[in-house]
Amino acid sequence: MTTFADLGLPAPVVRVLTDRGITSPFPIQTASLPDSLAGRDVLGRGRTGSGKTLAFALPVVTRLATSGARAAAAGQPRRAAGRPRALVLAPTRELANQIDETVAPLAQALGLRTTTIFGGVAQSRQVTALNAGVDIVIACPGRLEDLLGQKHLTLDDVEITVLDEADHMADLGFLPGVKRILDRTGARTQRLLFSATLDNGVDVLVKRYLHEPVTHSVDEAAAPPPQMTHHILAVSDKEAKKNVVHQLAQGTGRRVLFTRTKHQAKKLAKQLTAAGVPAVDLHGNLGQGARERNLAAFSSGAVKVLVATDIAARGIHVDDVELVVHVDPPAEHKAYLHRSGRTARAGSGGDVVTIMLPEERGDVRDLTRKARITARPQDVTPGDATVTRLVGEVAPYVEYVPPAPQQQGTPKQGGGRSRSGRRGGGQQAQAQDGRQGRQRSQGGQPGAQRGVARPASGSGGQGDSAARPDGAPRRRRRRGGRGRGAGSTNASAAG
Repeated sequence: MTTFADLGLPAPVVRVLTDRGITSPFPIQTASLPDSLAGRDVLGRGRTGSGKTLAFALPVVTRLATSGARAAAAGQPRRAAGRPRALVLAPTRELANQIDETVAPLAQALGLRTTTIFGGVAQSRQVTALNAGVDIVIACPGRLEDLLGQKHLTLDDVEITVLDEADHMADLGFLPGVKRILDRTGARTQRLLFSATLDNGVDVLVKRYLHEPVTHSVDEAAAPPPQMTHHILAVSDKEAKKNVVHQLAQGTGRRVLFTRTKHQAKKLAKQLTAAGVPAVDLHGNLGQGARERNLAAFSSGAVKVLVATDIAARGIHVDDVELVVHVDPPAEHKAYLHRSGRTARAGSGGDVVTIMLPEERGDVRDLTRKARITARPQDVTPGDATVTRLVGEVAPYVEYVPPAPQQQGTPKQGGGRSRSGRRGGGQQAQAQDGRQGRQRSQGGQPGAQRGVARPASGSGGQGDSAARPDGAPRRRRRRGGRGRGAGSTNASAAG
């Protein structure tokens, strides 16, 4: 069996992988690493969850460490302010953050620095990081172009460029910006492009920017992974659908529920939380802080249910998602496959459920045919054996206790600030005390444990009175100016 050491990776990198439990390369990594480590342009094709992030992260850090050592030996600086040596382009903020989570430990082991650049947050920290000197920039095209226009960085020193989820960037209309960015890098810069498909103009990028690329395709992107089991549950009406969805959310393992609209995602997360199933939402109406907090709660296991729009269909890499539910069937088969790809990752198994109303039967038939799904519809009712089997072990009920309304002029619970500057009534105390509820079984008997209803996140019914999840105080009214009102941070999270 081929190991990472066999592929010529530096020992510090192999140690980081081993410490993270990654001991054997995936097929896309085994196939592409010899070429990418040798400096060749690579076109990698594979479905979601196939290991593409490490397939480009490993050669990027390895080659930059080598060139940096050569520069140091020649008496030149390893890095310079505003002049990154590698650029990774990603379509969404969530994907950029998750790429950085993979790349940063590998880079640090070799003395390299990374930073992320995307919109929705203040650019000051990004500019500060660039001025301090970074080796690898992981960016979304829009904010990167803004900073390039403001001359906060130049791409003249970029040695390696990576395009991740290139087909998704095309779907989102980013290709013109991607072309403008790539035109600012050297013509013979090494380029690594990873994509599930080559449609919607991705082939134009390949022809224009990759020089004699080596293509590695380890599986058929249009086909679902074999470890994924698909179910189509036909319900009689919207009320039955609501009850089946609520039941499917009650398991102990992580599950992602996809809705068609932002409003539906927010509403369903609130309904589930109120019904004793802590849930967080993820959609375009959330500010970046709320997105990160909700995703962190889901990733850590503090909350087991994520209700999302298609913003989470790509780039959200969370291990051990055991169930994906298409609460609303997507409009086309590629979205179905990408949504479904949140489970059955890295060789693990998973179930995918599509809820189908009578009027959706024709659309679902067409959708599954194009996605090459052979599952047949099953008529179900809430509580029947098919649904119960998909739920598995039922998580304890968590009673949601909304925060008590505060009267004007009265001190907040745990009042005052601690020496650290945080209020005593911050999120940690509130999560552990103010919003704890009795856990009980489905039969209604009190349980022995107490549970947190959910973290403060902008959904689930807390409203703006919830404390910030990082434990920091809410923004206070400034003297002499207009106040932002209590809970302004969470107001954006509520969408």
